[in-house]
Amino acid sequence: MLTADLPDDDRILELIDARAMPSVTLAVASSPLPPDHERVKIALRDAIDDAERRLSTLELPHGTGQEVVDALGSLLTDDDFWEHQSRSLVVFAAPGRLDAFRLADHAKDLVVVGDRFEIAPLLQAVSWSERAFVLQLSEGLVRLTEVAAGERVVEHPLSLPEDHALMLTHAENDGRLDRQRAQGANGDRVERERYSRAVEEEVSRIVPDDVPLVLSATTELEAAYRAVNTHPALHDDGIAPHPESLDDQKIERLARTVLDERRERETSEWKERFGTLRAQGLATSRLVEVAAAAAAAAIDELRFDLDADAAGTIDEFGRIERGEPGEAPSLVDEIASRVLHSGGTVRAVRTKDLMDGSPVAATLRFPVPSTS
Repeated sequence: MLTADLPDDDRILELIDARAMPSVTLAVASSPLPPDHERVKIALRDAIDDAERRLSTLELPHGTGQEVVDALGSLLTDDDFWEHQSRSLVVFAAPGRLDAFRLADHAKDLVVVGDRFEIAPLLQAVSWSERAFVLQLSEGLVRLTEVAAGERVVEHPLSLPEDHALMLTHAENDGRLDRQRAQGANGDRVERERYSRAVEEEVSRIVPDDVPLVLSATTELEAAYRAVNTHPALHDDGIAPHPESLDDQKIERLARTVLDERRERETSEWKERFGTLRAQGLATSRLVEVAAAAAAAAIDELRFDLDADAAGTIDEFGRIERGEPGEAPSLVDEIASRVLHSGGTVRAVRTKDLMDGSPVAATLRFPVPSTS
């Protein structure tokens, strides 16, 4: 399974709210493959050197900058940490603290030094699931695999009852087993659902609720499994080929197609809803209006361009004071902090998934007049 240190909203908020001078944020491309780890260490070492150069230009209490550099450098010799890596590495360091996250998505390289952390890479990581599970289900095959973009397929063993294979047979004649199939090759409805329920209990134990589950099953068993399913992210559309015909390469390709289609469909539905709400004064893509709505705790959902580099701050009324990227805080982080504190949702997305060429878009709980 691909390593992923995904923070929850409370952890993200704690990092957003943290204030210390200096605070350093680093992001570098990583790899789950051990032969690549030396290359990743070199990239991290270069990022630390860059941060050290920037720290040397600041007026800091004696030893503070070196304390942060030493904390960052300690990662390079942490053998346990390097035993398992992922596709990106994001590190936050300040006097007295060091937080490192191994992320399953691709974060762009980043070195930021200031009085707070740059949280956008974490928001990107928790916005969309980059993994899915595939369940192959037939009379002769029960197999659960995990698919992560760019990684090999991983099989998860299922602990099924010893008599699971016999559940599709029809019991009669005073309890004696009659191996004659009843009502079709996969048994009758009750037996198919009993067979599927045993599988479903194991699958739900392994697959997290927020990770998509894709089903590849024979026609009768697909209906039975969906009838007993409790997993909230079971995909509406299954994989069409017969489950026993799928090798790992086909599983990965088909699962990625399902994930891409799911994302495109969700984005299309969101854009349609956004247009409807905007006509009612309950959605906006204007940055000044989004900032004002965030300050008023009016945002239900914020979506922002994961490559946005706008810098600055917003005051208590949502008025924006622009700054220079790399010197001032991320404006998106400023807005996202307020949205999360007010119980809203924040998602990092691609530019094409937003509206009007703006780096932000928000749906609102109530209309908010612009401060401009």
